[in-house]
Amino acid sequence: MAEIKTNVMRILDAHKIKYKSYTYDGSQAVSGVEVAEALGENPQQVFKSLVTVSKSKKNYVFMIPVEKELDLKKAAAAVNEKNVEMLKSKELLPTTGYIHGGCSPIGMKKPFPVTLDSSAKNFAAIIYSGGKIGFQVETSVEDLSKIVKLQLADITE
Repeated sequence: MAEIKTNVMRILDAHKIKYKSYTYDGSQAVSGVEVAEALGENPQQVFKSLVTVSKSKKNYVFMIPVEKELDLKKAAAAVNEKNVEMLKSKELLPTTGYIHGGCSPIGMKKPFPVTLDSSAKNFAAIIYSGGKIGFQVETSVEDLSKIVKLQLADITE
């Protein structure tokens, strides 16, 4: 059986970035913590990508460990906004090209600023969505930063 490549994997390949890919039964794992369990990985090393919108209608992506919650005040401060709120589910696909549960910082319709929780620096590599439910990729933060404009900040509760 040929390995299925997501758009995220093709972008990583195009940038000659080494990554490890994971697949899991997407019908079973619903939350990020369940995804980490399905992969047999540390939930502190598995990151979810959350898309927000500011009052000025700018979108920002925040990547945090799956077991944590985004602190919206810290998140807003990290991107110099008064406040940010979660993008509504129905706006996710038209805004990013991704559906809930399969949202990756790589390969969005438009490149949005990405803020990665500072806990990521505790790991040689982090695991995040491969752009489809059931697919995850693992890269170093340094390699991820070659594809998306990212900054590190303390953004969790």
